[in-house]
Amino acid sequence: MVSCIRSLVFVLPLLFLLHSFASTTASSDSILYNFIQCFQNISQFSTTTSAIVFTHKNSSFSSTLVSRIDNRRYSIRETPKPLAIIEATIIPHVRTTILCAKRHDLQIRIRSGGHDFEGIASVSGVPFVILDMLNFRNIEIKMSDETAWVEAGASLGELYYKIANTSKVHGFAASVCPGVCTGGHISGGGYGNMMRKFGLSSDNVLDAKIMDVNGRILDRKGMGEDVFWAIRGGGGGSFGVILSWKIRLNRVAEKVTVFNVERNEKEVGLEAMYRWQYVAPNLPNEVFIRAMAGVINGSEEGTKTVGVSFIGMFLGPKKELVSLLENRFPELGLKEKECFEMSWVDSTVFWSNYPVGTSLDVLLKRLNGATQFYKIKSDYVKEPIPKKDLESIWEMMLKIGQVWMKWNPYGGRMSEISELETPFPHRAGNLFLIQYYVYWFKEGKDIANEYLDLARELYEKMTPFVSENPREAFLNYRDFDIGENPENKTDYETARVYGKKFFKDNFDRLVKAKTIIDPDNFFKNKQSIPPLPRRK
Repeated sequence: MVSCIRSLVFVLPLLFLLHSFASTTASSDSILYNFIQCFQNISQFSTTTSAIVFTHKNSSFSSTLVSRIDNRRYSIRETPKPLAIIEATIIPHVRTTILCAKRHDLQIRIRSGGHDFEGIASVSGVPFVILDMLNFRNIEIKMSDETAWVEAGASLGELYYKIANTSKVHGFAASVCPGVCTGGHISGGGYGNMMRKFGLSSDNVLDAKIMDVNGRILDRKGMGEDVFWAIRGGGGGSFGVILSWKIRLNRVAEKVTVFNVERNEKEVGLEAMYRWQYVAPNLPNEVFIRAMAGVINGSEEGTKTVGVSFIGMFLGPKKELVSLLENRFPELGLKEKECFEMSWVDSTVFWSNYPVGTSLDVLLKRLNGATQFYKIKSDYVKEPIPKKDLESIWEMMLKIGQVWMKWNPYGGRMSEISELETPFPHRAGNLFLIQYYVYWFKEGKDIANEYLDLARELYEKMTPFVSENPREAFLNYRDFDIGENPENKTDYETARVYGKKFFKDNFDRLVKAKTIIDPDNFFKNKQSIPPLPRRK
């Protein structure tokens, strides 16, 4: 596991491929029949319905379902399956899916394509259909005002590729994982290695188009400022179906510098990671250095150790970067020969863990099924962690064995934007964001529970060193451990528990926006935003 969770083809077990969903109840069959009849009647697509609506009777249903599930925890045989997958190709397909699901009391799971760490876009315990936005991938760039309209199903790699073919001095501040699509990434906030210079992806959204519960397409003016505020970091799936974003492109240097260096000697790595906490958040805005610690093979056969790596980008030449870090971060010991100058778009390939010189065509690859079972959690750190405690944390990581910890520095532009500007509140006062990634390869409930317990134990061990009251969490790193609702009901008080961790005091304004656009709470999931409770 390195800088990005990158999915490869997952060969499904034969039993899963042959699974006929024999347990599907007559009631579910009836609901599905009525939904499909509704779909055909409303939109008069009877000749094309079979091409876009997949049910368990389709031979490609299973492969279509799991090809866009990134975590194997949610693609096993026991996982609840949708009654249908709708691969919408035009706006009326989206509208009809909403209207028919509402009419026949089906929940919708909306997926544009991405990590979806807890399977929110593909799983539900009540009857549901998946509305898949993968065909909504048009990108229109307008260089006269340095903006672009990007549809929700377009991957970030496709966006980066299109920008690069239009301009050598523009980019977009977003994830280093090109397979993630814009619908979920931006609506959850969206961060990447240019956030210290330009802020989050959602900070660079100028307009949007969303379809509401009544099938209306609303732009910024039509939805109003409260809802427009809400979908830029509050999770679009609570409010409607995100169709597209109007984004501001970011001006970048024609050449940037990147590096990825390992410092695996224990004392060197420990000292560098300790000092990183003081340095990385205070470097010039043009510098982003991620620190990663993970369990790797030791120098002696059969042993394990904690390896440390630093992955960085500087929006400028390597000589300037090396000189800066020699002065500010000598513990890293970065050498000019370890740095590579390249175009910004080539840097997106580098950050995806491809070798220098790899063709830009890899940016067009789509996520294609899961290879690992994993659990991800998040934290925010406001004070440096003492060195002695880092050693203790590393001992816990060695106990787990299959774990990575990724530190992403704050400061710069992230400290300049008000926490009220968007729903994303984790701004000034944070030194860095932590992602914990615990993974395993074998299927089985006992194995899963073992690693889930270890992930929670590591998280508990980190309690003294992270934010408190609330213990903050990042929405795009979904984690049901911090609170979840039943899938057929969104209890307001339960939602406040996870809502305060994701959004702090912005939760209340999100509830107001939800009440405006979806007062009857059609768009819901285990961690959705509730409308205001109705007075009895």
